[in-house]
Amino acid sequence: MTKPSFTLFDASALKSVLSTTRVIDCRARLGDPDFGQRAFTESHIAGAVRGDLDADFAASPGLHGRHPLPDPDRLTARCREWGIDNPSQVVVYDDMGGMFAARAWWLLRSLGHAPVAVLDGGWQAWLAVSGACESQAQHPRPGNFSRRPPLTRQATAEELLNRSPAVLLDARAEERFAGIKEPIDHTAGHIPGARCLPASGNLTKDQHFLPVEVLRQRFRDMGEDCVCYCGSGVTAAHNILAMRVAGLPEPALYPGSWSEWIEDPARPISIGQ
Repeated sequence: MTKPSFTLFDASALKSVLSTTRVIDCRARLGDPDFGQRAFTESHIAGAVRGDLDADFAASPGLHGRHPLPDPDRLTARCREWGIDNPSQVVVYDDMGGMFAARAWWLLRSLGHAPVAVLDGGWQAWLAVSGACESQAQHPRPGNFSRRPPLTRQATAEELLNRSPAVLLDARAEERFAGIKEPIDHTAGHIPGARCLPASGNLTKDQHFLPVEVLRQRFRDMGEDCVCYCGSGVTAAHNILAMRVAGLPEPALYPGSWSEWIEDPARPISIGQ
């Protein structure tokens, strides 16, 4: 019997326990809100349900950023609709190396659910092991999922203004961090004092997570007083996941991230490295 997994799940291992595992398809594309549904309808892991980045894993955009955290009671109810029970092993996946699935991983843990893992290598890894696929949407029996104390930590904009963490880690690409290019948000730059460590650097060329030893070296010197952010609190969760894969202390997430930070003109910004 496969032991519960709390960070990453291997495609071959999932194949052997698929019938007893709750799988959530988290495929998405920023700027194309219908992509996930199109991809799911075309084909998905057999038995999987679909989790929508905007509808399920975020509240409406506004002063708190492009992807504010969803209402926890609403997400709890959604977990029941997905057939998740309190002991259920949940595996979340996408086709972007876990960039979107990590958000779902973090959110379920924010509701106190420990046995949730990201499919390492995602959709591509599943196809590579000839995992079962289908196009039919499933309607599982309702689960008994209940909200429990969070396994995650958060930081607010006010806390960052009043207390600088030992490490403030920005998961965006270096050109966005430096303010050279900003294709999404209305203001370029980064939060003063932040360090740039792009989430894309957590992955191999085939979209698997780097070996534990390599990740541990990548996130050395972060310490427990570390806060992760990105553009809207999505890919920042990928850095948090990578640190947990490496066996390091879990950092806090600044959910609103850059897209919330820049909504208040009184908050300082930095340009350049």
